[in-house]
Amino acid sequence: MSLLHRQPLRILIALMLPILLVVGLWLGGHPEHLPGFLRDAFVANHQTQVVDEAIQRISSDYYRKIPTSKLSNASISGVVASLGDRFSHYLTPSEYREFDSPPHFTGIGVAVGPKQRGLLIARVFDSSPAARAGLKAGELIVAVNGRKLEGLSPDAATALIKGLPGTDVSLQIEGPRPAHGPRALVRTLKLTRATISEPVVASASRVVHGVKLGVVALATFSPGAHGEVREAVEHALHRGARGIVLDLRSNGGGLVEEAQLIASIFVAKGTIVSTRGRSQPSQTLTATGDAISAKIPVVVLVDSNTASAAEIVTAALQDHRRATVVGTHTFGKGVFQEEQGLANGGALDITVGEYFTPSGRNLGGGGVKQGAGITPEVPVPKGVDTDRGLTVALNTLAAKVR
Repeated sequence: MSLLHRQPLRILIALMLPILLVVGLWLGGHPEHLPGFLRDAFVANHQTQVVDEAIQRISSDYYRKIPTSKLSNASISGVVASLGDRFSHYLTPSEYREFDSPPHFTGIGVAVGPKQRGLLIARVFDSSPAARAGLKAGELIVAVNGRKLEGLSPDAATALIKGLPGTDVSLQIEGPRPAHGPRALVRTLKLTRATISEPVVASASRVVHGVKLGVVALATFSPGAHGEVREAVEHALHRGARGIVLDLRSNGGGLVEEAQLIASIFVAKGTIVSTRGRSQPSQTLTATGDAISAKIPVVVLVDSNTASAAEIVTAALQDHRRATVVGTHTFGKGVFQEEQGLANGGALDITVGEYFTPSGRNLGGGGVKQGAGITPEVPVPKGVDTDRGLTVALNTLAAKVR
């Protein structure tokens, strides 16, 4: 093109630039007038830029220095909080690392509950110092290193038991009060503290009215939990147990796939749970086979903290009439979450769907209100989280043994 022809083109471009600038500014304030493909391409990016701009201005202009990472974490937390869903959370990088690591603590390996005169042992973890010393659920810790626990808060009492691994602690243990007798027996034991990785499964045998029964307590539906539950159940049956108590008290759930596999230990065939989500295809999880004999009676023991995957298993056994549910009304979740890692090392743990029992029940309230939960056939209005809850479950199970 010759120089003569280029001159009018340059003049035209120079005249058009101010017009284009004005139009661009106007459309920037009125994005609804943009064509759809342009609005989708630019507006979302504009909103993201606004958030980044706000973070940068606070970081540079606020009267005291705030780390940009802290502001970014707060902005993500705010977005998740705006959902009004109590089950959806943002995990900062440090919280996600802690969340992803197996739980552990230093102590003797018991789960305890508060009592007026001390700490009531609710569970004894397998292969722990407490298990090796012969401590049993239902016994009461009344003194630690000669100091009586009566009058101390539960936190102060448990703090006396904890200590550095390898150090010793002396406990005074009071057994259950005998039916005919003036007082319970008290014995003194010396245990060596250790680092305890909280076990997923704890198991025990009990004899009730001359009937041997197995108790399998599951803490969480973590990867591989079904294998530990199956091993504990089969071990109990091999040792002569004629029924199984599946203890799901204070079990807050975990993986839906583990719920399917654990329910399949007891349910031979049929639906275990159905799930529906917006970004995930609906699916129905069925029993995988190889269940124990249907002639072996089962009781599921629950409380108000039995939730999510624990409710899936409980409801599946209840709907299939495979077990009697004992305890209190369960939590009522009805939704499930998915962890999604983020570029900063944190993660979103957000609700991605709802689940339905074999009979079509949804146990939750969509994450924004209290759900229906599961109503037990045998209620335990008081003391379900003490040895009383287990006693009711065992008596219920013993009555079912033929």
